[in-house]
Amino acid sequence: MQNTPLNPEDPASLGDFELLGRIGQGGMGQVFLGESPGGEPAAVKVIKPSVVDSESRQRFAQEIEVLKTIWGPRIAAFLGADAEADQPWLATEHVDGPDLARHVKTHGPLPSVLTAALGAVLAEALSAVHTQGLLHRDLKPANVLLGPNGPKIIDFGLAAFTESHVSLTAPHQVVGTPICMAPEQAAGVKPLTSAVDVYALGALLLFAATGHYPHEAATPYMVFHLVTDPGTAPDLSGAPGELLPLLTGMLAQAAGDRPSLTDVVQQCRSVIEAQGMKIAQARRRLTTHTAGQWHKAAPADDSPTLPQPAPTTAAPDTDSAPAAQDTPVPPVSSTPAPSPTVVETVPGLTGPAVQDSPDPTPTARRDPSEDSPRELPAPGRPPTASRRPKEGTPTLRHSPQARRTAERLRAAYAARAPF
Repeated sequence: MQNTPLNPEDPASLGDFELLGRIGQGGMGQVFLGESPGGEPAAVKVIKPSVVDSESRQRFAQEIEVLKTIWGPRIAAFLGADAEADQPWLATEHVDGPDLARHVKTHGPLPSVLTAALGAVLAEALSAVHTQGLLHRDLKPANVLLGPNGPKIIDFGLAAFTESHVSLTAPHQVVGTPICMAPEQAAGVKPLTSAVDVYALGALLLFAATGHYPHEAATPYMVFHLVTDPGTAPDLSGAPGELLPLLTGMLAQAAGDRPSLTDVVQQCRSVIEAQGMKIAQARRRLTTHTAGQWHKAAPADDSPTLPQPAPTTAAPDTDSAPAAQDTPVPPVSSTPAPSPTVVETVPGLTGPAVQDSPDPTPTARRDPSEDSPRELPAPGRPPTASRRPKEGTPTLRHSPQARRTAERLRAAYAARAPF
């Protein structure tokens, strides 16, 4: 997420959270990066006054009580809130990663198997929340953050403000855009059921797979009209064939025609397994892909790529170094072998990459310009200034006296050696 400094008019703190900067802004208000007294980072969303009234405050307070009971690895953890503040605020776990909307706009749609993995992950998370009696009601790509540990859903409870004063006859009063809103929600039907989150998830998955939404138009009012019109089918163009049955069902006009979230999970698993992959593998690949660490030649067993140590100053061993374009850097062996550290050039990198040495201790190599062995720096540690003197500068180690002293010491040690 982008982090910018606070403005002069921004509060320095909210509740127990110190505000450190701005990380986003939307139709609901401003999002700050906060920190608890114990150093826990938090995303603190402050609701702007234009969407606050007595009814929304009351519903927000009720939903806060429900939010306190909700937890799970795919839900950004609730950290605090105040519905009675001049500007109500809600603090949740800070997820260090872009939202799904930004990722797709920057990197393009997800492959079908990763879209199915995303669907299974989010459907399972929503199902757990529904058992607590809470609906999201504002699920969209901007409310799914792609963190280093996988996707997480944010902004539960804020739909209390989103629904304030929504009217099809007054489009200027609509908060946000209805691109992922279910037809019955857009039409003002009450009470809402879990089917609204199923529809929203279907719209989100369509966007993830194609880069567009079921209904798009120039204004929110026009989108409302398309969403609520029974004669206007959702635009599924570009959707992978294996996802079409799932998306068609999730985006059905009638709430009763949509699958349950449990069915969504099973259908997503079927898409993944039909491509010869297990759900756990697909989930790992999704996280790796969205975290920016996806490699085209991913290992078949989904083993994580080991980081390469920093280059050493050793010269390449031309007799033993394999050709970089023919032989990739081998994995670390569990059985150490007495081979020296080898430096080779890897395509795509600006500098040399060091083949993992089986022995983590520094190796000694004899410098032809000196008689004493020279110890190489450990991988990842640059040579010290004393080991890299300026050219032409005399040092004690290179003086005749130092060489004679080293020669006498080696002779003395050899005379006492038991071998």
